[in-house]
Amino acid sequence: MNALADDTFLNRRIQVRQSRSGYRFSIDAVILACHIAPYAEGTVLDLGTGCGIIPLILAYQNLNVRIYGIEIQEGLADIAGINVKENCMEDRITILCRDMKTLRRDMIPNPTDLVVSNPPYRKIRSGRINPNQERAIARHEIRATLSDVVETARRMLSLSGKFVTVYPAERMTDMLTEMRSAGIEPKFLRMIHSGRNTQAKLILVEGVRGGRPGIKIAPPLVIRHEDGSYTDEVSEMFGSEM
Repeated sequence: MNALADDTFLNRRIQVRQSRSGYRFSIDAVILACHIAPYAEGTVLDLGTGCGIIPLILAYQNLNVRIYGIEIQEGLADIAGINVKENCMEDRITILCRDMKTLRRDMIPNPTDLVVSNPPYRKIRSGRINPNQERAIARHEIRATLSDVVETARRMLSLSGKFVTVYPAERMTDMLTEMRSAGIEPKFLRMIHSGRNTQAKLILVEGVRGGRPGIKIAPPLVIRHEDGSYTDEVSEMFGSEM
């Protein structure tokens, strides 16, 4: 395992260990987790959990939720397991080192109500691939494509269950097309902008398995003010510690 750095989150209420040289979670995962935290309940599946930051936030915010974090990279799965143990959340979070493409419903004890994923953003032949294998697999579609992620969500979700993801705005058409083709109807969309006068960098998307057509477009989320500081909404996601 790579050397680990000790970080804290939500005003030191969550302890997070991350690789010093490998993949580290970004604000994308925080935005995704904080978006779903108010209504997450039942059984939640996090596809590509990394160090486990999304399950940690959800378990902190929701005492009754049961979360399964799926991670194909053994090193990251080990780190996620450490984070779960050190935050005393073993009763609510289970980390499975597994290829999501092999998941079956009978591998999870309860029906899955919510699937969440911060998936690899780039196609395998798109852009420079990071020489660090851990980062490369997390950022490029090397071990799992967008189609793999959406198909796994469809396969695991109960009827009317939700799939929620954050994805590059430039690939919005890819995401919405894959979701509808898999029978997960897009129902909510929010654009995420680095600054007030910048183009959208990311999208936050919700879909419902077997849902009816009809999508709501939320007001945009702006990450930073012109002076570089976080906006009030984003600061609140970090527990006002930034």
